[in-house]
Amino acid sequence: MIDFGSALEAVAREPALADWSRQLPEQLQQRFHRRLHGDFPRWQEQLDALPEPAPGQVFLDSDQVGTAATTPPAAGQLADIERRLQALHPWRKGPYRIHGLHIDSEWRSDWKWRRLAPHIAPLRDRLVLDVGCGNGYHLWRMAGAGARLALGIDPTQLYLAQFLAIRHFLGGQWPVHLLPLGIEDLPPGLRAFDTLFSMGVLYHRRSPLDHLLALRELLRPGGELVLETLVVEGDAERVLLPPGRYAKMRNVWFIPTPGALQRWLERCGFRQVRLIDVTATTGDEQRSTPWMRFESLADFLDPADPARTVEGHPAPRRAILLAVAPA
Repeated sequence: MIDFGSALEAVAREPALADWSRQLPEQLQQRFHRRLHGDFPRWQEQLDALPEPAPGQVFLDSDQVGTAATTPPAAGQLADIERRLQALHPWRKGPYRIHGLHIDSEWRSDWKWRRLAPHIAPLRDRLVLDVGCGNGYHLWRMAGAGARLALGIDPTQLYLAQFLAIRHFLGGQWPVHLLPLGIEDLPPGLRAFDTLFSMGVLYHRRSPLDHLLALRELLRPGGELVLETLVVEGDAERVLLPPGRYAKMRNVWFIPTPGALQRWLERCGFRQVRLIDVTATTGDEQRSTPWMRFESLADFLDPADPARTVEGHPAPRRAILLAVAPA
C-alpha cells in the first residue's frame, strides 16, 4: 500500500497549506485508495521488488534526471531493474538515467525545461505546484533549481507508480512529492503558491477560462504562472475548436493563438503577461521509443503533409506564457 506520510508532512509544514493538509488524508482515501486502478497491484509488485538504493550521486539539474551509484550494479541486477521499470510502460515524460540505465521517454521534457528556465522567476526557496505533472520529471528539475517544496498533482495512477520508482532510487530526502489528485481537489481560494506550472493541460479542458481562474486562485498575490499549451497561428480573434479528434486525441477542446491566449489571461485578471516561446513540435522531441512503444507524433501527422495532423488541422505548436497573479 502506498504511504503518503512524507507528502502529508511536507504539505502540513507549509503554513499556507495547513488547512488543506487536514483535508488531504480523506481526499487521498476517496480519490486513490477507494478508486485503485486495476493494474496498480501489479505496478506495486514491481515497486516492492526494486533493489535497495545504492549510495551514489544524484542529478536533479541535468537533462537526464537520475542517479549514479558509487559502485555500479552488476549486469544482472541492472537487467532486473530495467525489466521492472519496463513493466511500468509507457514512460511519457523524461528522460531519466538510473545507474547508467537510460529511460528514453516519449517526450524530451528537458527541451521544454530549457525553453522556460531562463525566463521564469528563480525557484529558490519557493513553494511550487505543477498541475498535471505526469510522472514528475519537471518536479525534480524544480527541486534542482532550489524549490522549497515541489508538489505535483496528477490523477493518473501509472504516473504515480513511475514517480515512486524514480524516487526510490533518488531518495526520499528531496522536497518533491506527487499526489494522485486533480486540480478540482484543491481548496478554492487557496492563494498559496509562489510559482504554478500548468503545462499540457489547458487544451484538455472544456472550459479553459475556468481553468485559468482556478490557477489564479491557487497563486499567492504576485505569484507566477507558467502556462504551456497548444496554439495555432493567427490573430487574437482565432481559436481552433476541433469538431472531432486532434492528432488522434479525443479530449482536445480549445486551441487558441498566442494572442488569444494572452487576452484570455488578461481577462482572467493576470498581469504582466509575456509570451516567451512558440515552438513547433518535431519528431525529435516527441517519438516512440523502447520505453514508449505506442503511436507517437509521426503517426499523428498527415504523411503527405507533415504540417497537418491526420485530421487536416495545423500540426502541433506549443507556446509558453508567463503571467503574474493579481494582488
